[in-house]
Amino acid sequence: MDIHRCRFVPYTLSAINALAFSHPSNPTAPSKGPPDLRLAIGRANGDIEIWNPLKGAWCQESILRGGKDRSIEGLVWIQDPEETDRHGYKIPGRLRLFSIGYSTAVTEWDLASGRPLRHSAANYGEIWCMAAQPKGRAPKKTANEDQEQTAEEEESQTQSVAVGCADGAIVLLNTADNDLRFTRILARPAKKKSRVLSITFQNRHTIIAGHADSTIRIYDIRNAQQVRNMTLGAGPRNGPKETLVWSVKCLNDGTIVSGDSTGTVSFWDGKNYTLLQRIHSHEADILEIAVSADGQSVFSGGMDRRTTLYRQTAGGGSAGRHRWAEVTHRRMHKHDVKAMATFETRTISVLVSGGLDASPIVVPIKEFGRENHRALSYLPQRPVIKCAPRRRLMMSWWDREVSIWTILRHGEKGTEREMSPESVGPQGRKLVAKVVLKGDESITSADLSTDGSILAVSTMAELKLFRLRRKVDSLRVLKVDLSSEMAKTGAKSIHFSPDERWLAVIRFDDAVQLYRIKQSKSPKQYPQNLHKAVNLTRLARGITKRKNRLESLGNYNRHISHIAFSADSRILAVADISGHLDTWVLEGHEDLMQEDDETPNGAQSSSSSADDSDSESDEEEHTTVIFGQHWIRNPAASLLIKLPAAPLILSFRPSTTHTTNALTNGSRGVHPTRHAPHPHSHDLPAGEDRLFVLTAENQMYEFNVLSGKMSDWSRRNPTSSLPREFRDLRDRAMGAVWDVQKQNERIWLYGVNWLWMFDLSRDLPALEEQVTKPPILNSEGGTNQLKRKREDHEDDAFAQRPRHDTGAGSKVRNSEQNLGIGRKVRKIGGAEAEGVQLLRLDREQSPTSDEEDGFALANESALVHLRRNGGKEDGKSDDEQLDNREASANDHNRVVRRAGKDRPPYWHTFKYRPILGIVPLEGETDDEEEDDAGEGSPRGIEVALVERPLWDVDLPPQYYGNQEWNP
Repeated sequence: MDIHRCRFVPYTLSAINALAFSHPSNPTAPSKGPPDLRLAIGRANGDIEIWNPLKGAWCQESILRGGKDRSIEGLVWIQDPEETDRHGYKIPGRLRLFSIGYSTAVTEWDLASGRPLRHSAANYGEIWCMAAQPKGRAPKKTANEDQEQTAEEEESQTQSVAVGCADGAIVLLNTADNDLRFTRILARPAKKKSRVLSITFQNRHTIIAGHADSTIRIYDIRNAQQVRNMTLGAGPRNGPKETLVWSVKCLNDGTIVSGDSTGTVSFWDGKNYTLLQRIHSHEADILEIAVSADGQSVFSGGMDRRTTLYRQTAGGGSAGRHRWAEVTHRRMHKHDVKAMATFETRTISVLVSGGLDASPIVVPIKEFGRENHRALSYLPQRPVIKCAPRRRLMMSWWDREVSIWTILRHGEKGTEREMSPESVGPQGRKLVAKVVLKGDESITSADLSTDGSILAVSTMAELKLFRLRRKVDSLRVLKVDLSSEMAKTGAKSIHFSPDERWLAVIRFDDAVQLYRIKQSKSPKQYPQNLHKAVNLTRLARGITKRKNRLESLGNYNRHISHIAFSADSRILAVADISGHLDTWVLEGHEDLMQEDDETPNGAQSSSSSADDSDSESDEEEHTTVIFGQHWIRNPAASLLIKLPAAPLILSFRPSTTHTTNALTNGSRGVHPTRHAPHPHSHDLPAGEDRLFVLTAENQMYEFNVLSGKMSDWSRRNPTSSLPREFRDLRDRAMGAVWDVQKQNERIWLYGVNWLWMFDLSRDLPALEEQVTKPPILNSEGGTNQLKRKREDHEDDAFAQRPRHDTGAGSKVRNSEQNLGIGRKVRKIGGAEAEGVQLLRLDREQSPTSDEEDGFALANESALVHLRRNGGKEDGKSDDEQLDNREASANDHNRVVRRAGKDRPPYWHTFKYRPILGIVPLEGETDDEEEDDAGEGSPRGIEVALVERPLWDVDLPPQYYGNQEWNP
């Protein structure tokens, strides 16, 4: 594979200003945590990212797009009270997300559509901070329960939202009855209007607010009275007179913790409201504080890039009061730390922090010092890069801007193309077009047709289409007029079919629509877009008792995340984040002379009535026929299984053969009659229908869509056959590129820092071979078979086992630990200490025993051998299989190949910087060129790999301070 390493794409990173988990911590809960747990990340460009912790996998599910000058400065989640359905089952309350940002309004978001649901604004000042009221304990029900007790119970489960304003006011907003209403304004400071910089709830009725005048004020929301003032005193010498209280938090025992602009963390008594202790731990402002669920750990972050940990120690004196001490500090961020959030259950215990470097950092709490921290990707999960392979054009978009480049081939001369080397540039690229959209809405999706002639761009408010006309050294961009119905409705995602005849549009209500584009014969004319949408109905998905746990997310689980066309553009597939697949096929043969069926299809619902229960006969009755073709639901759509996790990659295999449709004046042609004025053929597509899917849990599947079953390769190679290194990847996959040229059947998967190739023409190594380490070629040309041994004294013993961490990074080696007790505890029993037993604390976290793992492995192995015809690959002998497996020896990202043997079934590397995206490139003469490498090594594809390392990003000046070494 030929790779163009590109770093010229100026994708602008956005700082993290707010973090919020959807549920409060509950380390005593018997379960492993709520299945609907989500993390919301608010950025300075107005985007809100929704992340799924996914048992430590951390997958970015969706992005709620913002707009111009719409920074997100605060985020909170609340959950409505539980309800009971007609069958007596309890339905969890709906999760609701609120945000603020340099305005006087509080915005509630609709997670399913990605749009603002409602706003609440009044005559108070600009909002600076926000907090959600904690839920109270529901009163115990008695036998003689009356209506008054029921109202009290409902009130205790209702949460209000408190916001702090620039004029010193604290405003309460009521969220009852699925609304957001103004309740009251608490008393303002009497002397001057001091900004409220931070706010939190000590309990359901007490608010703690940090101000910009060196004061922390306590309010009782029941009577709107100020309870107490706590002052921080005068500011530092030769500094500002007033201290800014940037953050306040409360521990579970009521203790108040504050961080201010002097770099000091203060601990206050939660009953008497007196100062207990001060610790000066930062060299600059402390911008955020986070506390653990048990109240034993406190974290602080600030402008000096430090993340500091404090823990309680036994105090001296007769009182025996506990004291707080700074345990350690680390610089995990490259710039200011502005936001922190914690979440803890029995299995997850993490602190997530973010700041100007745009990268979320996940830090372990319970296992701090025994597990590594982890940096999540600051790049979007779905690449914002598309290409037109036929014209070697690459497009990228961000905010409200679209840029298009052209890329020369390796060794190509300027006389072979219309563009000269001077116009393209010394590095073989040139910016040929740039489109800046009017308005304030950010781009949600964009796509480029395969021949580079049409550009489609969508925002939350509208859809736009542009014609790209080629000039000498640039592209001329011409706007295409669309119907008001098509243009004025926003879209989540848009996608061109490979033959450039169909434009698929996913509306914000998750309705699937198709628009037929008729290309004009003259290149100077615009494409004729049919102003009639083909509405496709998704399969009805029933709600069962087991799914009630996810009802708190509403229709968010039915949010369509991926869309794909087959190579012949006659099969369309979509997938939602719950793992459901929906497919449609295009019946009939194209006849441009046939008039369109004017029968309105308005009877079909264009709403996300994705769960519409119309019968197939009703759907057929209202089918829209265009040029003799019409879209129907795949007859085998209901046979496709539900994926166990959200899909990350959805892609059809490219076709290696060209199918020709029968002409309309041939034997398959249809003719209008009196009873059928608009006839159409019912022939189904006969091209490539294999659909490749990779889930968020690194599970790989391939389906034959038209038959509704798994492909032969997928049946012979289940997820358990994948290499352990691939299954244990922590960074999720972002995209895929196919290589089916010549004899190749390879797919290249890539994440933010890895590139992995799978050869789908070969079977993966058998399951029992993965239990042992791969053979390593020695200096004499032989192999050393090294079996995995369970050695309790080796640090790497658990590196080969399935990871069981608390949601952050991997385990720290024993030799690198510098905090807390070690992993080994020596237990000595008996008077003479004869019985000595070595215990491993980590092994207690393993959910299954070695015997259970071996039993499951044996069952999987037997099934795979049965599917592979008794363990032989396509009739090869055992010796040939062993030689093929020896050729796949991998040593530090380098494949060792033996002469005369087949290529390995997979290969990977980690040598690339943060990858923004990979797109394939091809030229007009690709099919005419001969392979110079010989018949045994078919030529690979040519791609452009776009990197976006952090050092290429322009960040504001950072605080340096003391430059002592600190990891």
